[in-house]
Amino acid sequence: MTQHKSEVNPIWACRGFPAFPVALVGVGNAKDNSDCNVMTVVLVHMFSFDPPVIGIGVSPCRYTYDLLNKYEDFTINIPGKELVEETLFCGQKCGREVNKFEECGFTLVPGKKVGAPVIDECLVNLECRKKQVLDVGDHFWFLGDVVHAESVDGEIREKALLYWGGEFRLIGNCIRKR
Repeated sequence: MTQHKSEVNPIWACRGFPAFPVALVGVGNAKDNSDCNVMTVVLVHMFSFDPPVIGIGVSPCRYTYDLLNKYEDFTINIPGKELVEETLFCGQKCGREVNKFEECGFTLVPGKKVGAPVIDECLVNLECRKKQVLDVGDHFWFLGDVVHAESVDGEIREKALLYWGGEFRLIGNCIRKR
């Protein structure tokens, strides 16, 4: 059966993509705690699996954008549902005005292979070295080579936060494996 489709606003259609992963991006010098910031990002995507390259989309109006241009590395930290309030907070507050690490009670740990802060409370920590920056419109994509990764034991897919249509969610049931 053919479905009838009508033209819609492309911006609206793109915002209707199925759930995006939620990441807490850490940037700054965690060794001396200078310029450290964490920001909630939902524009997160793998650009290559081998070698692993991951990208984050950040608006140039964000404080994190300035820090990503200043430093050569960043971390991508995947929160679980127990960090939903902190994740929301980090997306609503500006790091110029508040220390989000302190306010959220995050343990600020320097990466093992990068100087950017890792959030120990997250399910997954990916340490990235900046590879490329792409200007693609209202967001810049910061691509990073994943140089170190750590994860808690267990099935991450069911625990990691997703974002869709203004709502934080968890993944649903699998309907088919490939």
